[in-house]
Amino acid sequence: MKITEMNWMQVETYLKSDDRAVVPIGSTEQHAYLSLGVDIILSERVAVEAAAPLGVPVFPTINYGITPYFTAYPGTVSLRISTLLALVTDVLDSLKRAGFRRILFVNGHGGNAPAGALAQEWMSANPGTTVRFYNWYNAPKTWAKVQEIDRVASHASWMENFPWTRLPNVAFPEEPKAMINSERLRLMSPQQVRAYIGDGNFGGLHRRSDAEMLALWQVAVEETRSQIEGPWS
Repeated sequence: MKITEMNWMQVETYLKSDDRAVVPIGSTEQHAYLSLGVDIILSERVAVEAAAPLGVPVFPTINYGITPYFTAYPGTVSLRISTLLALVTDVLDSLKRAGFRRILFVNGHGGNAPAGALAQEWMSANPGTTVRFYNWYNAPKTWAKVQEIDRVASHASWMENFPWTRLPNVAFPEEPKAMINSERLRLMSPQQVRAYIGDGNFGGLHRRSDAEMLALWQVAVEETRSQIEGPWS
């Protein structure tokens, strides 16, 4: 259930019997022909669907992340590392203050890795709390399903092309794209990155069948749910 569909009294009642919370975190950045909000849309949706049968509240998604390499693409927003870490710290402090003691961040953006390290550090300084920082998209079972479908998968490729991340009346190239050199990418300025990768897909097909995507999604939801269930210690 979404925390935005609860009032404070309902949250207080919930905390008498459970202390788990889920916080999705994503990024607003280019995803080729897909929505700039792919990482937001997917992290929130997988969190909500996973938590629903368990009755665990899902907080609003942190919509911005660390993505300086894409800033030459209009619409991309990148936070400073210090800004994201300060934001995550404030969220954790607030959740602890309210009475939440088991907190799962469901992350949809690889650039947010520093927030995962911060969560570990925060947990060490706050005994009695457990924080997990979980990358839903490359969790073991989910990634195995990706590889089963198509071993050539990457940022803004078919593996992020779900019915709910597509935009109306936007066509996709039919031909697969050659994989980029990610090591080379790390040495480039944002303008060089755009010149190098073009539309934004890192490599592979832009789209696969909805049947394949829904099968992948089911694995992702179930694996995320297992993280909420625990064990937590």
